[in-house]
Amino acid sequence: MTASACFGAELHRSGVTFRLWAPAAKRVEAVLDRSYPMQARAEGWHELTVPAARAGTLYKYRIDGELEVPDPASHFQPQDVFGPSEVIDHAGFKWRTKDWRGRRWHEATILELHVGTFTPAGTFRAAIDKLDHVVETGVTAIELMPIADFAGRRNWGYDGVLLYAPDSAYGRPDDLRMLMDEAHARGLMVFLDVVYNHFGPEGNYLHRYAPAFFAPAHTPWGHAIDYRVPQVRAFAIGNALHWLEHYRFDGLRLDAVHALLETEQLSLLHELSHGRGAGLLSGLRPRSAPAHRACARLGLRLSGRALGSSTRSNSW
Repeated sequence: MTASACFGAELHRSGVTFRLWAPAAKRVEAVLDRSYPMQARAEGWHELTVPAARAGTLYKYRIDGELEVPDPASHFQPQDVFGPSEVIDHAGFKWRTKDWRGRRWHEATILELHVGTFTPAGTFRAAIDKLDHVVETGVTAIELMPIADFAGRRNWGYDGVLLYAPDSAYGRPDDLRMLMDEAHARGLMVFLDVVYNHFGPEGNYLHRYAPAFFAPAHTPWGHAIDYRVPQVRAFAIGNALHWLEHYRFDGLRLDAVHALLETEQLSLLHELSHGRGAGLLSGLRPRSAPAHRACARLGLRLSGRALGSSTRSNSW
């Protein structure tokens, strides 16, 4: 198994395959209704298929028989970052706006939106009730501030720990999909703010079993993530594809990309913009291909959707 392996729990007809990249762990178990020893693979990967597991199954990983941790690529945390991860069925939602293809970029008037403060309820579903008001103002796109799972119920989003999971304080994954569907039905594009330069301080266990995620350097917000490591690059690229394809976001805003620690060769943004991420993670989304090419100086497309940078420090 190499860097092209999928992160997270993969739901399929034969059950669920659990994968964890834990190069510093001697032994890993998947903890469901009981503990299941995982098979050690090459390059620090651990894998197990559980035929009885299904959508809704709760699980954790046990490291070296002593520390239980959530999946770093968990798709949902119903009990916050310290609780178990939940297997999610991304194919079950019935989209009404299957033919949505976005809008031309010159039409974009973007409203930055924090889900937790946009309405008194502070949820994805509650935000739907305000979409007509947004349209009436002439806004054509909304940008959700980071929603990746953070510790507690209140956060601006920039301390996300489990980057694949929409925070449970805002609702479940299908609640987010419903918000996307309703926005698209009203002609609104939806972008997502993502943070790839650091992890939040609370609920992050990667130092214990995958210290190679981090470089001996710091950003103003925490330990720098080491994108010179192939598996770490695959984690971020897989995350971008996850939001674009499972939730149909029209694009991503990448926060503070000047703080990304990368190789001196191809940058992470370059790999994304040329669809190289689709090749690196070919097992994740077979229909994504290198044919998707960069379309603008600060915009790029994967699966027909755009990504953008938040910094002026790029050499592009």
